Amino acid sequence: MHTNKVHHVTTIDRVANDLGESADWIHDIADEMEIEDGVIWVYGVGEDGMMAFTDFGIENLIDLIKMYKEDPTLLKRSDDDK
Repeated sequence: MHTNKVHHVTTIDRVANDLGESADWIHDIADEMEIEDGVIWVYGVGEDGMMAFTDFGIENLIDLIKMYKEDPTLLKRSDDDK
């Protein structure tokens, strides 16, 4: 039997604030993440939904941020592909 061990998530706004980054920029980077990477969408009444991260997801996001800061052209190339 599978048991979900996630007991909390942190919203993208909170993660961006904690990391000192723009939530829009974080969203652009995290857009390539999958559920297995620790990102989920949280919905509430009257809301479109908000991206949120498990602790594992925040670790993965930090690795992606480092990668994009080392080579900012990566994000520009991925935006051009859309």
